Order: sequence, then C-alpha cells, then structure tokens
Amino acid sequence: MSILELLEIKHPIFLAPMAGVSTPELTAEVSNQGALGALGLGANTPDSAKAQILHTQALTEHPFQVNFFCHQPEQLNPETAQQWIEYLGPQFAKFKAQPPKTLNCIYPSFLDNDDFLNVVLDTEPKAVSFHFGIPYPHQIQALKQAGIVTMVTATNLLEAQAIEAAGIDIIIAQGIEAGGHRGIFNKHIDAAIKTNDLVTLIRSHCLCPVVAAGGIMNGEQARNMLKLGASAVQLGTAFVQCKSSNASAAYRQALFSQSMTQISASLSGRPARGLFGAWHKFVDAPQRPNLPEYPYTYDIAKQLISIANQQQDTSYGAFWAGSNVAQIRALEAADLVNQLVLEMQLN
Repeated sequence: MSILELLEIKHPIFLAPMAGVSTPELTAEVSNQGALGALGLGANTPDSAKAQILHTQALTEHPFQVNFFCHQPEQLNPETAQQWIEYLGPQFAKFKAQPPKTLNCIYPSFLDNDDFLNVVLDTEPKAVSFHFGIPYPHQIQALKQAGIVTMVTATNLLEAQAIEAAGIDIIIAQGIEAGGHRGIFNKHIDAAIKTNDLVTLIRSHCLCPVVAAGGIMNGEQARNMLKLGASAVQLGTAFVQCKSSNASAAYRQALFSQSMTQISASLSGRPARGLFGAWHKFVDAPQRPNLPEYPYTYDIAKQLISIANQQQDTSYGAFWAGSNVAQIRALEAADLVNQLVLEMQLN
C-alpha cells in the first residue's frame, strides 16, 4: 500500500506539525487541498489538544496528523538551573527585569502518562506523529488497534531502525537543514546528516515508508527527494508565513528579511534551528554553562522573550526556520500546496 493510500491523501505533501505555530485553520486549509495537514500539540494540555483536534475536524473532512513530544522525562538539577538563571541575568538586566528564581517543566511528554493517548483515541485523527522519541509499546498497540497511522521523526539510521522495530508505520527523516527542534532521541547525539543523504541512508536499510523533512521549500526540491526514494515530503518553514498560522507579525517579517539560521540549544535545552538573533549573538558564548534539562530551559527563555517583546525588542524571539528560508514565498496555504503540486509535476 502506498503512503497516499495509507493516509487517504491525494498529494505526497505533509505540513510539518509546528507547536505554537500550527492552527486548526492552517491544518484544514492544507488538508482540504489533498495534502496532509498537521497540528503540533506538544505544547498543549490534554484538554486544549482535544479542543484543537475537534476544531480542525469541524473545518475539514480530510485526513490530518497530530503531533506530540516524546522526550524522556528528566529531573531538574538545581545547581545547573541556578547557574543558568545567573548566566541569563545580564540579558534580563537589559530590560530592567529580574530572572525567575525557579524553572518549571512547561511541556509534558507523551510518555508521562496516557492522557494524550486517550485524547487521540477519543478523537481518532487519521495519523499521529512523535518528536524526540518513540511511544511505549502499549501506546503504539492502542493506536494500531484504533486504526491510527503512526509516524516518528528520525535524524540518523539507528533511530530509524528503532522506529521500524517498534512497529511504527512511517519514518520522518529530518535532515540537518530543518527548522525548529531536532528530533534527536538523545540530546547529546546529533549525526547532523543532510536530508538527501538521510533519506538515501534510511531507504537502503529500512522497509518503512520514508518522508523527507528539512530544507524543502519548492516543488523541484520535493521532486528530488521523491527520486531518492522518499514516499512524501514535509514542509514547515514554507507555511509559517501563511495568514492562518499563529506566527506573530515580527516572526513573519523576519522570515522575509533574514536568511541566516543557526542551531542553538540555549532557548529550550534541546538543539533547534532558527533565524540568527540575540541568543546566538549574546548567549551561545564559549563560556556558556551547562543547560538545564528540557523543557525547563524553555521556561526562562519564554519569560525573557516576553519581557523583550513588551519593550519592542523581538530579537530574542524563537523564530524557528530552516536553512533555505531565503527561498520563502508569500503564498497562502491552499495556493502554496497547489503551487508545490504544479512544480513537482514539471520535468
């Protein structure tokens, strides 16, 4: 069975599930054009995740995926946390503000309990994908019994093989060019493989369908990935600028005015590629102390971003973007899907 048949979609195009940026409207617009829309729900509570899924189902009868974070829960090291709070003190002082005294775990993991699993089973979206790791066997089994297609991000061959061995249906091959968080299982191990090489590597060792993700901005790039053996392509950065996304005005403007991206773990505690900004200029110094565990690091980052924004300084924003952001186009979601399809069909 082809990936199009498995997911009941018309085009081999996936919207990347971008937490904080995806909306039911953007998801539905992509799905209504025959591609696979996506809701990034990793930053949601179970109740808000369920509400977003139901809202999306009210906007489209077509398939879409939902995405959750599957990181291994970690305990916060108080000493490391205090060192990081003190290190960021001068950044807060720029805005005449004080850093927080403690850090909180702001993003739950799918592995914490079965609350998110129950949301998926109750709402039955067509597919569910996972970032940072693989669900527990009983969770995978429950999703399979419900007929829900499962997908997990891989950044190297061993992750891909573990995904296949776990019985997951589809491997998302995330190359180093991808914007946003790296899907690495172990935050200390990143093979940093280019998307085309990763697709080739996984296809030569795994039988699961592979979706190419990372640096894809147009139909020609998508077509090249399909020629390498990818069954579909996934795009995120190209869709952030759509009016139906939840991106801020500053984020949208930055996408069209900047072209330099850099990977940093200083915002969240896990490496992620975004537009070059204050974190890369002032925080990622060689003497930077060890980072607190994910997502505790993200807690203080979000507070600093909020304080900076209130004083009209958007340079600290988490403006995630892929390495080919310079190729971004001002197109709404439906038009972008249609344009991609046309470009993919050209010889």
